Amino acid sequence: MIMEKTMDKKLNEIMNDNPILKQVAEGTEVFWTNPKIEQFDSVKDSLPIGMEDIKDAEARLQRFAPLIMKLFPETQKRNGIIESDLIEIPNMWDSLVRDSISGAPDHQTERTERIEQDASGSDFGRLFLKMDSDLDVAGSVKARGGIYEVLKHTEELAIENGLPSGEFPREFFSKYKIQVGSTGNLGMSIGIMSAALGYQAIVHMSCDAKQWKKDYLREHGVTVIEYEGDYGEAVAQGRAESDADPMSYFVDDENSKDLFMGYAVAALRLKGQLEEKGIVVDEDHPLIVYIPCGVGGAPGGIAFGLKEVYGDNAYVYFVEPTEAPCMLVGLATGLHNEVSVQDIGLSGQTHADGLAVSRPSGFVGEIMEQLLSGEMTVVDSKLYDYLRMLRNTEGIFIEPSSCAGFQGPVALMNAAGKCRANAEKDSCLPDVMNDTTRIKEKLPGATHIVWATGGRLVPQDVREEFYNTYLR
Repeated sequence: MIMEKTMDKKLNEIMNDNPILKQVAEGTEVFWTNPKIEQFDSVKDSLPIGMEDIKDAEARLQRFAPLIMKLFPETQKRNGIIESDLIEIPNMWDSLVRDSISGAPDHQTERTERIEQDASGSDFGRLFLKMDSDLDVAGSVKARGGIYEVLKHTEELAIENGLPSGEFPREFFSKYKIQVGSTGNLGMSIGIMSAALGYQAIVHMSCDAKQWKKDYLREHGVTVIEYEGDYGEAVAQGRAESDADPMSYFVDDENSKDLFMGYAVAALRLKGQLEEKGIVVDEDHPLIVYIPCGVGGAPGGIAFGLKEVYGDNAYVYFVEPTEAPCMLVGLATGLHNEVSVQDIGLSGQTHADGLAVSRPSGFVGEIMEQLLSGEMTVVDSKLYDYLRMLRNTEGIFIEPSSCAGFQGPVALMNAAGKCRANAEKDSCLPDVMNDTTRIKEKLPGATHIVWATGGRLVPQDVREEFYNTYLR
């Protein structure tokens, strides 16, 4: 009880000293720039991981490529490498520039005059979509970290038990369990890959998980255990059951270095894709990336990889729902996983099922504290507005939680637009790098990437339901 009172007092003091946290607590959309960010070269040696870890993860994925092709024939087109396309979406870009989605009660789009000076979008750079929504096997960004961790565990078990190199018999692995707690997509990744290798795959799913995901897992031989509680309850129960079984391995989304490194490999792949397209990333041509964020593992790993590859020329923003901005609350308070969104009066409930997390990963938060450029939050209604806009302009479907990323460039453009309309132009958009560099001056040469995190496996009837969902 004394500890709880001390924590409440500390949190109240932090809230009183941080106006933006008061806005977050009210469920208001915010654009938060990280005041603790440092130049990458000054902090990279102090981090517990580095480029060698990313290269080790990439090499392991290459070693497993033949097995992945055998288990999942759809991966043959990329020789067993699970990777997604990077596509430019100019029509969506034009729509975002022309019509910033309003926060008005009726949630209709309204013209945003301050960013109309260049309706083509060229004044703000180019916009791309990283299609992790369409990754093979699991149809989401979780295919990166989730599949990687299962493969690493499999390799370690094989070596420990003296199995012949490159041989992974199902009958051997059928003695073992792999368990995970999930709101949906991580469970899909871990469950499908584990079952394909022969493991007893068990996914503990929170109340936020979509029914079609539970059905899909069961169809692929995965045991799904459902909970009436949130993500935290599913993880806690899954961890407890796994820890009690010596033949079980638990994938810990909150603290796993292996998951993190699987996600980080994405940066090396992206570098190759940008080079193939002739896109330069340097001081005058920044890479600005927006990633939907739940507990933080996937966006954190990708962000870390991008900083390792591009250093200070990469600006990474996370985007979270207004009712479940756990990473923002953890970073802005400095309390990381010691604080939940409920502690500041939010519900933690959101239509963005993959982002319905109340407490962030402390492991990820501490790494991101000096690397992340900032965060944006988005109301649930806009997830469906962005979903419709993307389908109408580009013919592309991604799931609602994935659409959160589009709030990133909208918020940044609005901030830049305010600068143009403000007589004190040099003071209205916050420093992103805590120095004289201002991102607004670099926007014309910028490459923006919204990271699409899921959607390929969504059934057609559910897609239509999403498309026709209007929240008031």
